[in-house]
Amino acid sequence: MRVLFPFVASLIQVAICLAKRKNIIIDTDLFSDVDDVGALMLTATSPEANLIAVNINYPAAYSVIAASALLCHYGQPQVPIGIMRPLTNETFFDDWSFRLGEYASKIAYHFPSGSIPWGHAEDAWDPVELYRKVLAESEDASVTIVSIGFLDNLSALLNSTGDEYSDLNGRELISQKVSEFVVMGGAYPSGKEWNFFGSNPSAAAHAVNTWEGRVTFVGDEVGKDVLTGGPLMKDGPKTDLLRQAFIYYTYFDPRPSWDALAVMYGIHGLGDLFEVGNEYGYNHVEPDGANKWIWDEMKREQQFLLLKASNETAAAKVDRLFLKGARSAAPDVGGTPPKASCAGRSQHEEL
Repeated sequence: MRVLFPFVASLIQVAICLAKRKNIIIDTDLFSDVDDVGALMLTATSPEANLIAVNINYPAAYSVIAASALLCHYGQPQVPIGIMRPLTNETFFDDWSFRLGEYASKIAYHFPSGSIPWGHAEDAWDPVELYRKVLAESEDASVTIVSIGFLDNLSALLNSTGDEYSDLNGRELISQKVSEFVVMGGAYPSGKEWNFFGSNPSAAAHAVNTWEGRVTFVGDEVGKDVLTGGPLMKDGPKTDLLRQAFIYYTYFDPRPSWDALAVMYGIHGLGDLFEVGNEYGYNHVEPDGANKWIWDEMKREQQFLLLKASNETAAAKVDRLFLKGARSAAPDVGGTPPKASCAGRSQHEEL
């Protein structure tokens, strides 16, 4: 018994850790900024997160294949992926500053593709169907949805009706299954930010203004000066997907961490990085995507975050996690990845 006890204790500890993992769904506009890739990598590699689905709210075929490659690279090829339709073959072009490069098609082409191979973007789930299936299969009040892009998918979920997965409509299903909705979007106490106006502002207004339950907003001001990616590009494994995405996109310059900080809150809570910026009130989004905090003492289910730590401290923490996640997925000295390989080879390897 004395010989077995440490082994049994270890198994119990593992079981406790697994039970504490937070169920996360990421809704991302992975396409025009590399911070989405960083946020998804942090979630996929966090021992405190159980990533149960990824939905993409920008209809580019390369986006969903790149997301599949990312999940493959970081040992999560089983995570289902949805994307809004109709799909296009659009690639990002920086016609604003002419400084940023395109990464989604390159990541999709040059890395093993996982569950959605090159040329098969239509194999991805419909996002509302995926939401309804995953939520219906989850325990009550067990899911955190983290939105790090546009809110089209979530507006459509709210409008959904009963189906083969659940007799509940979208609002009822959310109320029963979702414990918290984390939104990277807006500016606080007021402003106009890309995630609310860049796609369908009316969908953003609908999702934010009618969502019921606990909502936490991470505004533009929280992450805009938290510049990350430099240490990963300098010291990270040369085989790392996120490192390569940063290089394609920024040409070795660090990048603001809006989405990375949103998922860090979604997984870990306030911790030592954040504090709440309000005691009461709620967020209101106008039809044009502008938002304003309404200071209503009767409303206490919504909050917006402030960065408690310095920009440099927050950046250092994100960068440490980037490097940790990258190294966890790097091949060993024999060339074997530390996690189970997923199906598919990169197009580059097949040439």
